[in-house]
Formats: sequence, C-alpha cells, structure tokens
Amino acid sequence: MRLPIIKHLNQFIEENDQDYAIEALELLEHLTESRAIKDEELDVIGELISNIAGSLEVREMMKKEGLSEKEALNAFMKRVTGAIDQ
Repeated sequence: MRLPIIKHLNQFIEENDQDYAIEALELLEHLTESRAIKDEELDVIGELISNIAGSLEVREMMKKEGLSEKEALNAFMKRVTGAIDQ
C-alpha cells in the first residue's frame, strides 16, 4: 500500500465517481481467480487491489466523518500500520 497512489486514486474518485473504482476492484478480484495468473502478476494485482480499497476507505472516512483528505489519509495509514505491528 502506497500513500501517494491512494491519494492519486482519491483524486480520481473525486473528479469522477467511486463506481469506477469499485468496478475496477471487482474486476481485479475476479482476475485473481484465473489459473493463468502467475505469482508475480498476482502480487501486482494484490497491490493494486489494496491501493484501490484503501482509497475507497479514505473517501468513506472523508464523507462519513467529515475529515479532510490529509486527516483521512493519516488516520487510515495509522490504522494500517497499527494492524501490521500486531
């Protein structure tokens, strides 16, 4: 998960519609089920999935909690790093 990518995806969602991100996420998840996908490709797809899912979570925090983008990104990353540390 990379914060600059999540921020960039968040900008895309703001300018367009989050449905695009949701549909891309669903497509990538479906693609992981293919037996033709190599392990290296699966790693890349997994990274894309986590960045898209992260951007959707940040967007949701901004909407529901009224946080600024910076606040939501910081809160999200603290939660993620806290989960990794456990």
